[in-house]
Amino acid sequence: MSIQLNHTIVPVEDKRAAAEFLAEILGLGPPQAFGPFVCVETANGVSLDYDDRWGPAHNHYAFLVSEEEFDAIFDRVKARGLSYWADPGHQRANEINGNGRGFYFEDPSGHNMEVLTRPYGS
Repeated sequence: MSIQLNHTIVPVEDKRAAAEFLAEILGLGPPQAFGPFVCVETANGVSLDYDDRWGPAHNHYAFLVSEEEFDAIFDRVKARGLSYWADPGHQRANEINGNGRGFYFEDPSGHNMEVLTRPYGS
């Protein structure tokens, strides 16, 4: 078996709210409770396990999506009135970047979320 990322723990203030936010924005299935976590599973089987026991840290999470998924996600971000940027440092507001197409937005805990249609270097 080749090595694959299975899950990562996402520290947040409110695990249920943060997991539901991401699942809704990305158009994924509803989050599931597992032990102390609330988990969001991506299409490739990697889960983001939200945990509110230690408080938030500000991390970066990037999601590779199809062009069609990008459009749907971008529409949901705009419909919520969320701020978005073309760059990870949030200098280019209300723009998408040209690596395929991509943008950054923050979740309720301040994590820097990225959606992109092509991996970097491709």
